[in-house]
Parts: sequence; structure tokens; C-alpha cells
Amino acid sequence: MKLALVHDHLVQDGGAEEVLRVLQDIWPQAPTYALFYDAQKFPDFQNKKIKTSFLQKLPLSLKKYQWYLPLMPAATESYNLTEFDAIVSSSSAFSKGVIIKPNAVHICYCHTPTRYLWSDTHSYVSELRVPWFIKAILLPVLSQLRLWDHAAAQRVDLFVANSKTVQERIKKYYGKNSIVVHPPVNTEKFFISSEPKNYFLVGGRLVPYKRYDLIIQAFNRTGLPLKIFGTGPIEEELKKTANSNIEFVGRVSDQELVNLYVNCRAFLHPQEEDFGITAVEAMAAGRPVIAYRKGGATETVIEGVTGEFFDEQIWEELADLLIRFDEKKYNPEVIREHAQKFNTERFKNEIQEVVRKVVEKQRTVSE
Repeated sequence: MKLALVHDHLVQDGGAEEVLRVLQDIWPQAPTYALFYDAQKFPDFQNKKIKTSFLQKLPLSLKKYQWYLPLMPAATESYNLTEFDAIVSSSSAFSKGVIIKPNAVHICYCHTPTRYLWSDTHSYVSELRVPWFIKAILLPVLSQLRLWDHAAAQRVDLFVANSKTVQERIKKYYGKNSIVVHPPVNTEKFFISSEPKNYFLVGGRLVPYKRYDLIIQAFNRTGLPLKIFGTGPIEEELKKTANSNIEFVGRVSDQELVNLYVNCRAFLHPQEEDFGITAVEAMAAGRPVIAYRKGGATETVIEGVTGEFFDEQIWEELADLLIRFDEKKYNPEVIREHAQKFNTERFKNEIQEVVRKVVEKQRTVSE
């Protein structure tokens, strides 16, 4: 069986790219197709077979890849995948839309139906920092992309959702059934520390939907110590609003990130995520999670055992919870044991079994 991997693009490193790395470990001989590839941001991909679309050669393709949004469907469909019997796509946007030969199979690991086309269209447009006339042009473009995205989803033989939340979205927006395989989390690099805990922690890409503004408001009012890791487009904006009890540590190494997790009082998860890998990483370090009761966190955090929830995205409710929070009532060993349910080996076994069954079924039909 010849298998290929397809990913949306490789211009920023995040949770979806961590999933791709594990897929590459499972199928090391498989090439990876992506619309764009910024080699400088992915030094660990130097020995991987990365194949890009024609968009890679266009001016400023890596710095201003969003300019080429209207061309991305055609670029995705341009991949010649006729030599492959199976395609595994890692998709939160376009890679689900590849065209394959009739007797091949396409399994799509879906991080979410494209957010800016479906669940987050209006917030996406309103938060764009572009002139009004660009937004006016963008609206009909998004409408056309939405039609393509729905049609592209119908080509997929099996959707694998990364959470029940995403499973519901796939059914709502694409009308397709799916199975759930939670994404891989490298729980083995974390450990339980006996050091005193004196700060709360939050972090990831600093983008609006992750609601760091809510966190900063709550910590400005309570005066409790907070560390924020990561970088992103709203970093400077957040820094201007934060008091001195809030520390921005920026981009950190893997070992620095582990140390931040293991020594925090609790990790904060104020946003609605498709799954939420950072929350599981914190639990792998034995630390409780304070999460907004929506999305993937409801599938990973056990209330009163591995963390606590707040129900409204308002700083007052979060601040009240923070003031009353007592991390000593949580058992780090129990929290870490729960996190192991989401480890990398579990994901590898589950996704390989899914692909095996789909390919075998297709072979039976073809014979």
C-alpha cells in the first residue's frame, strides 16, 4: 500500500503540526503535501519528503500566504496523488479537498471544519486588521470558499474528528458521520514536581479567540502572579493592558515549557478549543486546569478531580474562582494518570487501526 500525507500548510507551528509529526512517525516513507512550507520554521522536517503546491513559488508566499486564499482550493486539487492507494489528510482548512484516484481511500483527520468559513466567520472578519474595503471584498470570497469546502468534504471516505465537539461540527456543516480519535499528547516529557507553586500559567499562540484579554482583566483585579508563554499578533496589545504581576515569558524551549507547567499552581484554559492540547500537557505535569466549560476541555478535564470550570467568559466569574482556588485539594498523581489516556502511543495505535480497516474494506469492494 502506497500512502501519502496531506497537510494544509507549514507556515506556523501548532497543535495540528504536532499531529502531523506523529503521522510522519507512523508512516516515515510517506511524502507530505502542503500548500506552503517554511523550512526555517520547521528545522526538524529537513529529512522529510515535503511536496508543495504552485503557490509556494508566488511572491511573498510565506510571509503573506493569506493573500492567496482564493487560489488555495485549486492548489489543493492540483496535487497529483494517482500513485497512492491511501491518503491521510490533517485538516482544519483545505487539505480535505484533494482529488484521488477512484479506487483509493481518503481518511481525513479533522481538527475542525474550517473555522473562518463556518463557526467563526463573523468574528474572523471583524477581528481582521485590514481596511474596510478589503473586508467587503473578502465576504463574497468566503461565500465561494464555503461552497467549495462543503463539496470537498463530500469526497472524504472517512472523517476522524479530534473530539466530540468537532464530531458535532462535521455533522452540522458537512452532513457527514465521523469517529473520534483524540490527538496525541507527548505526556512522557512531563513529570510531577515537589517545588512550591506560586504562579498561575496560560499560553500558546497569542491570538484573539484564546481570550487572553479575559485572563489579564481577572489577574489585574486579583493581583495574583501569572506567567504567559508564547507569541502572536496581539502580544504587544496584551502587554499594554497587563499589570506588573503578569509576566510575558515569550517563546520558550521545550524544557523551559515543561518547567513552567510542573511548577504552576494551575493552568488556565479560558477559550473554546476544538480539543486543547495545552490543558492535557498541564495535567501530564500533575497540575489542575481551570477551564471554560465549552469545547474540548469538557472531554479532557474532570471537574473536582483534574480541574475546575467556569461557565461565563467574564472576568468577574474567573476572578472569583481564582480567589477561592485551592490547588492542594488536587492529587497530582491522579491528574497525571488521567492525562496518560491521551498519550502518543494510544493515538498511533488507534489511527493505524482506523486506516487498516478502511483500506481493507476498500480492497474487498474492489475485488
